[in-house]
Amino acid sequence: MGRAIMVQGTASGVGKSILVTALCRLFAQEGYRVSPFKAQNMSLNATVTPDGREIAWAQYIQALAARAVPSADMNPILLKPEAGSRCQVIVHGRVVGSFSAREYPACIREMAQEAISSSLKRLLSTSDVVVIEGAGSPAEVNLRERDLANMAVAAMADAPVLLVADIDRGGALAALVGTMELLPPEEKRRVVGVVINRFRGDADLLTPAISFLQETLGVPVVGVLPYLPGLALGEEDSQTQPRLYFSRESTVQVDVVVVDLPHLANSTDFLALATEPGVRLRFVRPEERIGPTDLIVLPGTKTTIADLKALRATGMVDQICAARTLGIPLVGICGGFQMLGRSLHDPDGVEGSLAQAEGLGLLPLETVFQRGKVTVQVEAEVITDLGPFAGLRGMRVRGYEIHTGRSGGKGQSVFRICGEGAREEGMISPDGLVWGTYLHGLFENPPLRQALISWVASRKGLRLDLLREGEPAMLETSFERLAEAVWRHLDVVWLFRVLGLVPPTSRRIFEGALSLEKDEGKGA
Repeated sequence: MGRAIMVQGTASGVGKSILVTALCRLFAQEGYRVSPFKAQNMSLNATVTPDGREIAWAQYIQALAARAVPSADMNPILLKPEAGSRCQVIVHGRVVGSFSAREYPACIREMAQEAISSSLKRLLSTSDVVVIEGAGSPAEVNLRERDLANMAVAAMADAPVLLVADIDRGGALAALVGTMELLPPEEKRRVVGVVINRFRGDADLLTPAISFLQETLGVPVVGVLPYLPGLALGEEDSQTQPRLYFSRESTVQVDVVVVDLPHLANSTDFLALATEPGVRLRFVRPEERIGPTDLIVLPGTKTTIADLKALRATGMVDQICAARTLGIPLVGICGGFQMLGRSLHDPDGVEGSLAQAEGLGLLPLETVFQRGKVTVQVEAEVITDLGPFAGLRGMRVRGYEIHTGRSGGKGQSVFRICGEGAREEGMISPDGLVWGTYLHGLFENPPLRQALISWVASRKGLRLDLLREGEPAMLETSFERLAEAVWRHLDVVWLFRVLGLVPPTSRRIFEGALSLEKDEGKGA
């Protein structure tokens, strides 16, 4: 049976997910079989496992950091907010229904507890170390009786807890003391150490604060982790993403706008675009002006019809149609692809109470929402030469589908799905300026991403010197940076001893610190 360590936070967004990712890579580097685990995650950033199950993006990335195969056991409960204060509930990667906040605990609490327990047992039986991530804060007293993600899980796994606070946002000391004060004695005893995250500056300045915390809390401050900019991991949830991304070059040559829909899903689809030199990526809310731009993207959404209604109410539809008239290229992904069509129909109320809507009419496409969600990883082949796909016919790309709508119409397809169930997919306008697809993750395919950016730049008479480094390499760099920071700034020997593992040698710790110092020296 494997061992478990849990990372909880004083609030949402303090860096729990990042620390879990770092620890997954740390233990994997030492040769341990590692699995991440988050019992319940509320997020609109999701992806698909190799066996076709839907899990949160954060746990998928953590699995890659752990050098493990992503599975639904790593995120047994996924909640996806919908319109009307409802949530779609996904258990072990499959939809079980849509519930209001009040309905959820009574309706499926027992199912959720069983799913969490069975998943955790499987991971503990097949892993040396399970790194568990909490949700929000364990000190939310109004939620303690229905806790499915924090101390209840720590007790289930008999896991020691690291409590994390974000000092960059301020109030870290008060948050740590307040959180511990609100925990009942049996839960407080599970907290074995405190981590201060995202510190900038001279750590010696924190010495008085660390002494105060250790005396007040009765547990050690085991790490002061630095602020690490530029990690290519994406946000845990699309609702907390930054709204502006710049490439590594300061000169903006290609401006890309993603319409920031009210229920935007899978914002991680587009972050790879901003890794290319000269590209600026902007998320623009429906009530805002798009302004001058070179490419507009309509992204995925959890509630296509409701979000399309919001675009009409704010005038964003008029901006998009005006951009089409001006010849600005337009791309739709998943829900955005559905919006580009002529009409959308929801006869069974899959998305909500709105039964139908008129689309933007920019592609000859009709969409019907049906019960039963498509969740699958795919390989596809480009089958058009129009627009940005000129010269790409026959190129293979990888992606994944997460959708309930089925779309069809008489237009030029973009891709052919390979393998079993081969079919044509996507659609592009005759002039190549408007296209859409159900495939998420397309821009993580460097050749396709670079072809799109090069094509957009060429329309302005520009030629960009694009990267030759793929997304997997950038992810690996981020994982290694995180692990190295933990080696240097967290008491790794203490951590291994808490878990009953043989501590790494002091030589390994020294080499890690030395390597990081050299890298920081190069970047100075």
